[in-house]
Amino acid sequence: MSAAAVPMAGGCQCGAVRFASAHDGRDAYWCHCRMCQRALGNVGAAFWNVPKESVTWTGAERAIHMSSPFGARGFCRDCGTPLSFHYVDGPNIDLAVGALDDPGAVRLTSHFGVESRLHGWTGGQGLPEMRSEDHKPLQERWAKVHKPDA
Repeated sequence: MSAAAVPMAGGCQCGAVRFASAHDGRDAYWCHCRMCQRALGNVGAAFWNVPKESVTWTGAERAIHMSSPFGARGFCRDCGTPLSFHYVDGPNIDLAVGALDDPGAVRLTSHFGVESRLHGWTGGQGLPEMRSEDHKPLQERWAKVHKPDA
């Protein structure tokens, strides 16, 4: 079995809903359309498009919201994590790249819905950067809830 044929898995933040796909393609896309912006509360959505038949869902049943007369969005009803988008009459499903266990295993190869792209939010090269472990207020919050055993 080639490395590309190894199933990719993912799920929601709380772990209730899980999915896996054995699809061997690793091309992903960035959707900039207004519907994705609103559905994810973000400037766009990164998706990995795979055949519906390649996906298995485990754990809790994902909730489905009909975001248009022909499009459905899957999410975890417990934690709210957006997980998928698909056209009801189509053969494929988009899985949210951020919900993959290894989002770095797919690569951005195209953009969609560029008429709504927010150009100031798509790059960011050259802006100041910070690692989360270097942000003192966050580390202090974690320290308060994760006290070492005495």
